[in-house]
Amino acid sequence: MSTNKKNPSEPEYQPIDKKKIVDSVSKILAAIGEDPKREGLVRTPHRVANAYEEILSGYTTDPSKLINGALFTVDYDEMVVVKDIEFYSLCEHHMLPFFGHAHVAYLPRHKVIGLSKIPRIVEMFAHRLQVQERMTQQIANFIQESINPLGVGVVIEGQHLCMMMRGIKKEQASMTTSAMLGGFRTRLETRMEFLNMIQN
Repeated sequence: MSTNKKNPSEPEYQPIDKKKIVDSVSKILAAIGEDPKREGLVRTPHRVANAYEEILSGYTTDPSKLINGALFTVDYDEMVVVKDIEFYSLCEHHMLPFFGHAHVAYLPRHKVIGLSKIPRIVEMFAHRLQVQERMTQQIANFIQESINPLGVGVVIEGQHLCMMMRGIKKEQASMTTSAMLGGFRTRLETRMEFLNMIQN
């Protein structure tokens, strides 16, 4: 699949309408009993709109520009692992942050991808309204479709403010998700090698 095409299962998103966000945040401030015109809040709607534009930039990231030709032919078929990639995202259920680390591995099939591109791929999918399970699968699928490796493994460890700040309020709880494709799914020793590497 060409990386310059959007996944057909994903809707097309328009650029963020910052004016609507500004208006909506002003209404929320009034709805909770605050004065949107007081000194400390008068610019808050604009700051929120700017923050959302950055935090949700994954909707408008062009995958072809993200890869930008950074695929290289090499005579190497051992596992490539990039671990401890920090990420920040927004839970689609409460629009509260979740954050943590992603670990990504693949088995090259004549091609490797530029080292900096793996964190950028993680960032592209994190900078959307997300659930951790889907984000994990999206990262794995994108790498599989982009460089056609022999296999891809993705493990994400996340902490969710929607669980830490509200509801059951379990501050130390974390969530781990994984996606294993190709050799990482079919070969136990490959999967265990990856898991041992990220644990160490």
